[in-house]
Amino acid sequence: MRTASDAAASAAQPRPLTVGRTYATSRETVFRAWTTTEAVKRWFCPAGYTVPEARIDAHVGGAFELKMQSPEGEAHWIRGRFVEIDTPGRLVIDMEVTDAKGGALFGALTTVSFTDVAQGTRLDVEQRYTVHDPAYAWMPEGAGAGWAQTLDKLGREVMREVGAPTQRSVVHATFRIERQYPASPARVFRALTDREAKDRWFARSDGLTVLERSMDVRPGGRERVSGQWAGGMVSTFDAMYFDVVPDTRLVYAYEMHLDTRKISVSLATVDLRANDGGTLLVMTEQGAFLDGYDDAGSRERGTRLLLDALGASLTD
Repeated sequence: MRTASDAAASAAQPRPLTVGRTYATSRETVFRAWTTTEAVKRWFCPAGYTVPEARIDAHVGGAFELKMQSPEGEAHWIRGRFVEIDTPGRLVIDMEVTDAKGGALFGALTTVSFTDVAQGTRLDVEQRYTVHDPAYAWMPEGAGAGWAQTLDKLGREVMREVGAPTQRSVVHATFRIERQYPASPARVFRALTDREAKDRWFARSDGLTVLERSMDVRPGGRERVSGQWAGGMVSTFDAMYFDVVPDTRLVYAYEMHLDTRKISVSLATVDLRANDGGTLLVMTEQGAFLDGYDDAGSRERGTRLLLDALGASLTD
């Protein structure tokens, strides 16, 4: 089998393709969707296409093979091998697209990166092409539209995986994060409690469309942010403030939802202290993570990224 690293015998090859999405779930969930046969069969094709056959052996040298069938019944095969696996952060797959008779059409060396972001997981896909049959050069050249539809289907697959739980569960966990900022406690407090200032760093992500935003920081006041991801999933942050001491402390409880599913309930405390010419922020969160949808590790990583974004907003 020819590989995507084989040099083309003639003309210039198509430009590499880069496409990405952000999904409101853990890296582990998105990674599993790429590395299990039944999941790949449900999403790895553009709208209207199907994957009636697939074999995914997620180990270095293992097969990444599937049959992709058009609405008219025309079939192409992707016959590839895993070149690199770094669970759950990175995949490199050497793919070869063939016709139904096994004739090589083009190769696609595919690198997939899974990155923790505050809103969940950022997925980035890069493909570098080698065309073997010039009559099919149009396929990689038009791959962007197909990948956009395919990653939308991946979003629905991820949403399906975090659907109704097979059993109820609750996991309790506590984490504590410190950050030193080169700004006064008053300025940091404003970044946490003023809507215009907070909107510069909170609930901002590629692929997220904000549907609802309200903020009333006072004892008994509420804050709510709801946004829809490119794949259709809606995530909601719904908080109530219990203690507000200007420039010093915030205590609030919040729920997180994915669509209609409540995935966690947390109590968060933010302490601000003048320190070394700036502000030491100490955040402590006590969470109840429900029915396996989320976990303390993912939430802590996301919170660390949010606090980094807060810090960046203070330097603008």
